Amino acid sequence: MGKKAKKEPEPPAKDEFDTLSIESKRADTAVLMLSSPEEVVLAKACEAIRKFAEKGDENRITLMGLGAVEPLSRLISHDDKSVRKNAFMALGIMAHNGDVKKLLKKLDVIPSIIAKLSPEEDVVIHEFATQCLASLALDFACKVQIFDSEALGPLIQLLSGSDPDVVKNSVECIYNLVQDLPSRVAVRELNGLPPLLGQLHSEFPVIQELTLRTLGCITTDKETRLAFREEQGLEKLLEVLANKDYSDLHVEALQVVSNCLEDVDTMQYIRETGGLQTLLKFVTTPTLPEVQSSGVKAITKVAHSYENRKILHEQDVEKALMALLAVDNHRVRSAACQGVAAMSQHLASKDTFRHLDGIKPIVQLLRSDSAEVRESAAQALSSLTSGSQLNAQAVFEAEGDEALVQQVQDGSAREVAYAASVLTNMAAQEALRRNILSQGVMQTLVGPLQFKDTHLLVSIIQAVATLACDTEGRTEFRTSGGLPHLVKLLHSYNTEVRRNACWALSVCANDESAASELTKFGALEVLQEINSSTNRRNRFSDIALQRLLDNNLSAKYSLTGHLSATDVIADGFYDPGQTRAGQRVPDLVDLSKQVISQRRPVIAVNGKPKDPSILGLADARQPDSPSESRAASAQSNRSSSRAPRCVTQSNRSSSRAPRCVTQSNRSSSRAPRCVTQSNRSSSRAPRCVTQSSGAELPGVLPRATGPSAELPGVLPRAAEQSSQVCYPEQRS
Repeated sequence: MGKKAKKEPEPPAKDEFDTLSIESKRADTAVLMLSSPEEVVLAKACEAIRKFAEKGDENRITLMGLGAVEPLSRLISHDDKSVRKNAFMALGIMAHNGDVKKLLKKLDVIPSIIAKLSPEEDVVIHEFATQCLASLALDFACKVQIFDSEALGPLIQLLSGSDPDVVKNSVECIYNLVQDLPSRVAVRELNGLPPLLGQLHSEFPVIQELTLRTLGCITTDKETRLAFREEQGLEKLLEVLANKDYSDLHVEALQVVSNCLEDVDTMQYIRETGGLQTLLKFVTTPTLPEVQSSGVKAITKVAHSYENRKILHEQDVEKALMALLAVDNHRVRSAACQGVAAMSQHLASKDTFRHLDGIKPIVQLLRSDSAEVRESAAQALSSLTSGSQLNAQAVFEAEGDEALVQQVQDGSAREVAYAASVLTNMAAQEALRRNILSQGVMQTLVGPLQFKDTHLLVSIIQAVATLACDTEGRTEFRTSGGLPHLVKLLHSYNTEVRRNACWALSVCANDESAASELTKFGALEVLQEINSSTNRRNRFSDIALQRLLDNNLSAKYSLTGHLSATDVIADGFYDPGQTRAGQRVPDLVDLSKQVISQRRPVIAVNGKPKDPSILGLADARQPDSPSESRAASAQSNRSSSRAPRCVTQSNRSSSRAPRCVTQSNRSSSRAPRCVTQSNRSSSRAPRCVTQSSGAELPGVLPRATGPSAELPGVLPRAAEQSSQVCYPEQRS
C-alpha cells in the first residue's frame, strides 16, 4: 500500500484581496475607515473613535473637525448590530460637546436615535441612545424635536428595565424634557407616574435623586398632583423622609411634598392621615441644616394659600417656627423668618406670634451678621405689623425702630424696602411716628428715592407719605432735599411708583413753603399733565394738584381764574396773570426781571412791615370812623412814608391804566402797602381811593365770593370788606 499524497492548498481566487492588518495611531485614519464597506473595519473604527473621544473634550472637537460626526450619524442605522452598537457608543460620548450637539441637530439625527429605543435592540444600544438623547435634550430646540418625535413613550417603557445605566439615562432625559409644560402633561397622560415612583427605592442614589427632581417638576401641574395622590405618592415620599439612610434625598423629597400640599384637598388629606404632624415633627427635629431649611421653605410655600394657613394654624405651626428661630444656623433662621412672614398673613397667627413673645427675637435678628437673615427678619416684621397696632407697639418696645432706621441707611435694596415698610406700619401711631422722626429718618429716606428698584421705591415713598403727616416730618423732608426727587418720580412709567409719589406729594403740599418749592420744581405742570391722561390719572394726582393749588393761591388764581370762599389771601400773594394749563406759573423773581412795558400790571401783596416800630405807629394813628379812615388814607398817600404805595409790574396787555387792589383793615395795627411799578413817567404820587364795607383783614386781598362786576384787573371784593384801589396818575 503506497503512501497517501499530501493535499495541496487551493490557490486564492484572482479577485480576492489578501488580509491586511493595519496599525494606526492617527485619528484621521480612523475617520477615513468609517467609509469602509466592511463591517469589521467599521466596528473597529467606531470603537477606536469612542476611546479617543472619552479622553477629553478637546479630542471630541478634533474628531468633529475631521468629519467624524456625519458618518457616525449614518452608522447608527447600519444593518450590522455590532456596527450600530459601536457607532452609538462613539456618538453618545461625542454628544457631550456643545458644538457636536449643534451639528447633530443640523443633521436631523434625532428621529434615527429614537427609532433605536425599541425593545428588540441591544441593551448597549439603549444605553448610548438614551445617553445621546439626554445630552441633546439640554438644548431647547432639540427638546422640542424630541417631544414632537414622541420619544417620551419609549423612554417611560425603559424605566421598567433591569439595566441601571439605561434607567439612569432615561430618567435624566425625561427630567430634561419636563422642564417644559407639554412634557409634564404628557408624562401623566402616558401613565409615567407608577414607573417613576418605583425608582424611589432604587439601589442607586443618582437614579433616586433624578427621579425626585423629575417628580418635583411634574407636580407643579395641578392634574398631575391629583394623579400623584391617587398613586399613593405622598405616602411613599413620607417613607423616604422617615428613612435616615435617605438623608441625602430629603431636600428633593420636601420640594415634591410642598408642591403637592399647595392643593387644599391634599392638605386636608395629609392632615387626616397624620402626615402633616409627621412633617412638622420632621422639620423641628435636629438634623442637617440644609434639610431643616428646606422643610421650613416647604411650609412657607404651602402657607401662601389662605385655606392652608388656616390648617397650619390649627396644627400650631407658629410654635415650630419659633423653635427654629433659636437654631444657630443662618439658613434655618432665614427660612423660619420667611415662614413667619407667610403665616402672618393670617390674622390669628399675628396675635399668636405676639403671645409667644416671638417679635423680640425677630427684632434681634435685624442686627445679625448675615444679610440674608436681616432681610428675612425685616420681611417677617413687615408682615407682622401690617394692620396690627399691637405688633407695631411690640416692635417699638423691643427697640426695633432704631435697628430699622439703621437698616434703611446701610442695608441692601431689599432690606431697605422691608425696613421702610415696617416703619410705615409703625408710623400710623402718632407716638411711634414722633419717636421715629426724632432719629432723623427723613434724611435717611432721601437717598433711596434715587434708586431704580420699583419695589424699593414704593416702600420708601409710602414711608415718606406716612411720616410726613406731621409738620416736623414735612419740614425735615423738605430741608433734606427730598422734594425734587419726589417730583422726578411723578415721571415714572410704573403705575404704583407714580401713584404713591402723588400721595406723598399731596401730603407734603400741606405746607405753603413746601408747596412753593414743589411749584418751583415743576410739580404743577407734571400733575396737570398726569390728570389730563386717562391712563396715568389717579385719585391721588387729583388730591395732590388741589392741595398744591390751595397752598399756592397765586398759582391757583393764575391757572383757574378764581379763588374759593375758604381761600385766605396772605402776604406774598400776587397776580401774574392767566397761565395756560401745563405752563409754568412765573414767580415774583422772574417777573421782577422783566422789562417794564405798557402791559397789564402785576398785583402783589406786601402787608408785613419789616420795622416793628411801624406797627406801633400805625396803631397810634388808627382812625375811629370810616370818614377819618378815608381822609387818613388820602393824606398818607400824599405825604406819609408809611402810606400804601402802588407799584405795578407790567407784563400783560391792557388798554386801561394799571391799577392795584390792597386790603385795608380798620382794626389793623398797621397800614398795608401796595407797591406798583409803572412805565409811565409821572412826578406825582398815585392816587388811592378807599372803599369801605365792613370789617377787613390786614394786608389780605379780598376773596372772590361770586360773579363780580369790579373794575378790570381788580380782584373781586368780598362782602363786609374794605379795599383800597390805587390808580397811577395820568400824564397831563
